[in-house]
Amino acid sequence: MELKRELKNRHVQLIAIGGTIGTGLFLGSGKAIALAGPSIILAYLIVGGALFFVMRALGELLLSNTSYTSFTDFAAEYIGPWAGYVTGWTYWFCWIMTAMADIIAVGIYAQYWFDVPQWVPALVCLLILLALNLLTVKLFGELEFWFSLIKIVTIIALIAVGAFMIVMGVQTDAGQVSVSNLWTHGGLFPNGVGGFLLAFQMVVFAFVGVELVGVTAAETADPKNNIPSAINKIPVRILLFYVGALLVILSINPWNTMDATSSPFVQVFTMAGISIAAGIINFVVMTSAASSGNSGMFSTSRMLYNLGSNEQASAKFAKVNKQGVPQNGLIVSTIVVSVGALLSKLMPENAFSLVTTISAICFIWVWSIILISHIIYKRKNRALHEASTFKAPFTPFINYVVLAFFVLLLGIMLFAEATRTALLLTPVWFILLFLLYRVRAKTNA
Repeated sequence: MELKRELKNRHVQLIAIGGTIGTGLFLGSGKAIALAGPSIILAYLIVGGALFFVMRALGELLLSNTSYTSFTDFAAEYIGPWAGYVTGWTYWFCWIMTAMADIIAVGIYAQYWFDVPQWVPALVCLLILLALNLLTVKLFGELEFWFSLIKIVTIIALIAVGAFMIVMGVQTDAGQVSVSNLWTHGGLFPNGVGGFLLAFQMVVFAFVGVELVGVTAAETADPKNNIPSAINKIPVRILLFYVGALLVILSINPWNTMDATSSPFVQVFTMAGISIAAGIINFVVMTSAASSGNSGMFSTSRMLYNLGSNEQASAKFAKVNKQGVPQNGLIVSTIVVSVGALLSKLMPENAFSLVTTISAICFIWVWSIILISHIIYKRKNRALHEASTFKAPFTPFINYVVLAFFVLLLGIMLFAEATRTALLLTPVWFILLFLLYRVRAKTNA
């Protein structure tokens, strides 16, 4: 049995939105705001713009060959088998880290109502997601459709309520609601350029999952129409869901009144004195974390399926159950993600920051591989590129610009104390993968 093409256009569109709205925005933006102040909006625009070009490159590559099931296939073809192997396992690891962050976030949100240790609701959430993902890919699509719809309605409602408060000049405990709050509390860069740059790690994490559309390619009913449609709408989503929401939040509550350890989306209603709304928003951001965790379960199991199919992992991972779900990969991924619940028990204060940094670093690798593959693809297959109906713009120049930007991001993480440890630990993963690849290559020679 093989994977089934059961994801419809509405599923792909909402999965794409769900991939760009998650824990990084709802929870991580609090930390980013504390570092950068109002300039955080510019950081989201810069990272979002860079990733749009990554996605256009990904879209062209996937549509150039309909037999591609994910980006590991074209990485192996254009860069080499080692690139497919390392990128496939790294993407699996990326989403393992992201799913850990998501279940940790669920534990944090649950403490808004319940006086329980973080790891308890985190583990419960993980087991529920496992049970749901074992059913059908169509159910995954439906779950993400409704999860994402909740996020969209919430953010639009937040923007609408915030715009009304701005126009009416409402007074809150934090002061008067006004767009002037963006620059009257130390300016747009209250912590200088240094604070602005240090916020990029969490901003990058907010965008992890934007490439999830590429992983759904093998299970999308009409990839040639659905994938371009989903990718081309990314800029609008960035402007609405990131820039629009943060503009409203920072106009209602000055950046220096926000608590870096909790969700600014919840804080904005709490400080405005709307406690019922704050509880509702907390529920929404908790479902958002569960949604992102759900995406993590989906992508890790599909990546193991892909690795198993390409003989880069055990052939057992290439098997699917009667519902067309790669059950073995799903169960193994769940067991590994459960370490996140353990981390939230052992280091509740630092677990989220550690796993988000590792996740961001590994995603930068994956995004870079997509750009490099596209550069080689365009050079080797000029005619195929010219015939493409979904050409990536400004290539290869923009590919090099974005790659240079990624190198800058890694440099920032090296100099930031909060991210340095994770950055220095992450190469161990890549060294291990290269060694395993060499051993595997010799064994199969």
